[in-house]
This record gives sequence, C-alpha cells and structure tokens, in this order.
Amino acid sequence: MPTVRELTALYENFLLGPRPGEGVCVTCFNLTDGYRRCYACTRSEAWLDAFAPVSYSPAHEQLHHVLACYKRVTGERARRSAAELAAILWRYVSAHEQCVAQAAGAEFFPLVTTVPSADPARDDSHPLRRIVGELVGVTRERHRRLLRPSAMALEPRAFSPRRFEALGRLSGEAVLLIDDTWTTGANAQSAAATLKAAGAGPVGAVVIGRHINRQWRENDRRLSAIPQPFDWARCVLCARRR
Repeated sequence: MPTVRELTALYENFLLGPRPGEGVCVTCFNLTDGYRRCYACTRSEAWLDAFAPVSYSPAHEQLHHVLACYKRVTGERARRSAAELAAILWRYVSAHEQCVAQAAGAEFFPLVTTVPSADPARDDSHPLRRIVGELVGVTRERHRRLLRPSAMALEPRAFSPRRFEALGRLSGEAVLLIDDTWTTGANAQSAAATLKAAGAGPVGAVVIGRHINRQWRENDRRLSAIPQPFDWARCVLCARRR
C-alpha cells in the first residue's frame, strides 16, 4: 500500500502554496488588484478565526479536477481519489494544524468536523466525512459530525447563518473545520457561524483547494511565480509570521 509521502508526491508539481502579501486577500488569500479583501469576502461575514488553504486550485486544472470528481466517481477511481486527498490532508494537517490553532487563538483543536454538503440528499454519503473521520490518522479520533444542512431554500454560495444546523450543543471547544474547496467561502463561514451559535470556541478551517481563475487579470503570471515543487514545511500562516 502506498505511503502518505508516496501519494502526496504525485501532487507536488502542481500544488500551488498560497502566500500572504500585497494584492492578496487577508481573509481567504484570493489574488486581488491591491485590495485588502477580495470582492467575495467584503460581501460575506467573517466567522472563522483562522483559515489555511493547502493550495490554490485553478479552474479546470489537475487539483480542481480531482476535487470536482472524487465525490462523483465510483469504484476504484473513487477509492484512489479519496486515498490521495486523505494523504494531502494527513501530511498538511500533521505539519500545520498548530499554525492554524495559533492563528485562531486556540491551544489545540479537540474537535474536527467537516463542512456539510449544501445538498441534504448528498450529505449523508459525502466522502469527505469518511476521509476526515476514517482515513486521515491525525483527525480520525477527534472527528465528530457536528453539522447538517438545513432544509431552507437559500441562495447558493451566499453566507447565511441558517444554511446549516448544529447537531448538539458545544461547551467552548475549539473546532477544526475541514472542506475540500473554497470558492466564495460562504459555506465555511456559514458553518463557523452555526458552530459558534451552538457554543463552539475558536474555529479554524483548512481546505484542500482555494478555487481561483487563472485567466483573471494578472493571476496567470502570479500563479506561475509560485515556487515549485510544493513545500510541505511551509503554510500560508507560517509565511505570514515570517
């Protein structure tokens, strides 16, 4: 059976580690025209205490394809995709969970949960929950299903504190929230709002891919300037402290 390092090595030549700085949104690390926050983040509410994307995920490129397909394919392709994404999360969280906790103002995360699917019909069988709750060794024992999608009809990709429902009360525990993709951030911020309303302490989030359009403005040039291969020892929050 391949090791975590062997599985993640397949991705090292196309993962693109976000970095903070001028022209980078301070909330989600989207590339901007010099603004402090991107358009989507100015229209949303910020409930997350810390956020760390593993990689940019340019539309229609390798990572975007894997993240779009792993929850739709079946059989051996599904197992392989889940194993590869689990390896990415395992290696990244092992190295950088403490960076996220520190940025969120928490000592550690006693609870780990996933952002539910926006579609109630798909949520019960969503493979991300299995990845985080069964395959990733560093999150397996702390994983709890804390949220479910609400039955309310809401505008997609828009923040709403009513998008999700808590499955129980919390008592101030810090929560690590995991999702596969961040596009506008509405789902993750909505999930964080619901967790805090249920009694959670600091909430930090890790997502595998921060969706981005390579063709927008100077994005192609800026993405092409990101050093490769991917550096597992450095995350966007590490870079912010340097």
